[in-house]
Amino acid sequence: MSIVIKTPEEIEKMRVAGRLASEVLDYITPFVQPGITTEELDKLCHDYMVNVQGTVPAPLNYAPPGHTPYPKSICASVNHQVCHGVPGGKKLRAGDIVNLDITVIKDGWHGDTSRMFTVGAPSILARRLIDNTYECMWKGIQMVKPGIHFGDIGHAIQQHAEANGFSVVREFCGHGIGSKFHEEPQVLHYGKAGTGAVLQPGMIFTIEPMINAGRRDIRMLNDGWTIVTKDHSLSAQWEHTVLVTETGYEVLTVSAGSPPPPAFVAA
Repeated sequence: MSIVIKTPEEIEKMRVAGRLASEVLDYITPFVQPGITTEELDKLCHDYMVNVQGTVPAPLNYAPPGHTPYPKSICASVNHQVCHGVPGGKKLRAGDIVNLDITVIKDGWHGDTSRMFTVGAPSILARRLIDNTYECMWKGIQMVKPGIHFGDIGHAIQQHAEANGFSVVREFCGHGIGSKFHEEPQVLHYGKAGTGAVLQPGMIFTIEPMINAGRRDIRMLNDGWTIVTKDHSLSAQWEHTVLVTETGYEVLTVSAGSPPPPAFVAA
């Protein structure tokens, strides 16, 4: 299957969907406190998407081949959960770290983004992991421009993670996105520079590295969705949806509450 090049009209719709996805994370930020459950966070996000934004939560009942329908409106991955954590009744505690992954559909177009949150004061290792993972995402984003290869993105991410003593999850990757939740290409977060397809203006895809404090090995829980580290080490993830422009990139999943890029990006 080929990579879809978006038209200017489609890109404008993706900008709207991307901003709305990011605004869900702005909305939920003050609620991420000790004592709340991820199920309560899911309900708050669901009601905000449906009743305030007029968007559709893309994960709800999403069922790729071989999976049962996903039962919630967001993914909430806590501590050693890597991705696709199904919200539940366990309360967040001080020191926890949590990734909230939001995908909305607006007028048929998807916006997909995630952020890391700390509950109370995180450990030094957790803080380092979260910050490094954010830097990894931006190392990948910074590579984006016409003419480079997708392998260049993965290589930049892998180099930064491993240089800081962390490991890159390989079983999950970024993806093309548009009128479909998941399209070509697959965007690996590791790899060899100069390999893979060449980027062209109008491509839109996510960059969403999953970085582990310990080994990269993972396993799936019995719910058929939640992925955890095999060694129970902490895991972090950040995600943006990115457009390839004529001269570089545009991040589509930004809003008033988005964390600023790392200092090296401005430089």
